[in-house]
Amino acid sequence: MDVVRSERSRVPVQAANLVFDVDSRIASTVYGTITAMATVAAYGRAFPDRPWRLVLLVASTALVLWVAHLYAHGLSESISERRPLRGASLRSVAHRELGILLAAVPPTAVLVLGALGLITERASVWLALALGLVTLAVQGARYARLEHLGPAATLVAVAVNIGLGLAVVALKVAILH
Repeated sequence: MDVVRSERSRVPVQAANLVFDVDSRIASTVYGTITAMATVAAYGRAFPDRPWRLVLLVASTALVLWVAHLYAHGLSESISERRPLRGASLRSVAHRELGILLAAVPPTAVLVLGALGLITERASVWLALALGLVTLAVQGARYARLEHLGPAATLVAVAVNIGLGLAVVALKVAILH
């Protein structure tokens, strides 16, 4: 019984580690979060009668940008290391850039709730943006921890990340309302 319980309790921890505790993913997670937020902000009211379109747009944008980053960074590493692009190099880049895809999961999941009618579409859009802000705050705090920043510098790192996210939200409000 203890083995089953420990296995079940390990799954959420592993999922959290996948998103929040892989040091090399801070940049890709921030990028993916801002991209997902920008997509939600830009198209959050564009398809009022087709909410699944927004879900697919956010998810496919993340996928396309991840593939583009994978290829571009693979080429860059190939050139800088002066060796042909190989599968092992691409796998390493894919792992490092996975944050782009993972960052789109929470907002996409919330948008699915809106598309299913479990919450209003408007609420799903705002909740997706709020989840983005939370993710940016966590990534700012992770960066500060990894860099051993003091409390004031940690606050600045978190504020800068949240500020970027709020700029996206402000654009949504200014353009679409």
